[in-house]
Amino acid sequence: MTTNTKQIAAAFVKAQSQFGVALKNSRNPHLKTRYADLASCLEAVIDALNKNGIALMQHSHAVDSGISIETIFLHESGEELRSGTLWLPAPKQDPQGYGSALTYARRYSLMSAAGIAASDIDDDGHAAIKPDEIGALPDRVMADFIAAFHASADIQELQTTYQNAYRAAQGANDQPAIQTFTKLKDTLKAKFDKRDDLK
Repeated sequence: MTTNTKQIAAAFVKAQSQFGVALKNSRNPHLKTRYADLASCLEAVIDALNKNGIALMQHSHAVDSGISIETIFLHESGEELRSGTLWLPAPKQDPQGYGSALTYARRYSLMSAAGIAASDIDDDGHAAIKPDEIGALPDRVMADFIAAFHASADIQELQTTYQNAYRAAQGANDQPAIQTFTKLKDTLKAKFDKRDDLK
């Protein structure tokens, strides 16, 4: 963040009052849920930002085994606001896995920075995943759960997400996914615990 933010702060307040709704225009066939995709999120904010002299940028940072994205709002005065980095692990270490993580990281970083509410996670949809439908969790399903972990607002929400993810992975007999979800849950829980200790 630049030291002086007087102009961009005023412009951002005006822009935010003009933001649209990020419509749940996409459907995940595996989770049986609807969600606002990246294009919908960008459409909800970009016109209002530009009309108030603010450009939107999303920078990627080099990290191991995943994607790190930072959303930046740059004002025509040269002032800027930075959201801080958001890291998501790639569900698989291949181009498809990294591409999926990049899309999700951009979407969730933008939602957080712009103050757009994330789409709800449908618990019944998670429970509906059956072994004969999947066999092993697809990349998109892995990415959905990983994004849901990072979108958890508190430990209770984190635990609910973990239970849904664990149930789906167990039903698909996907032990690597169970290990990934458990490690991610423990890592995020430690951050929540640390945050609570500082209060």
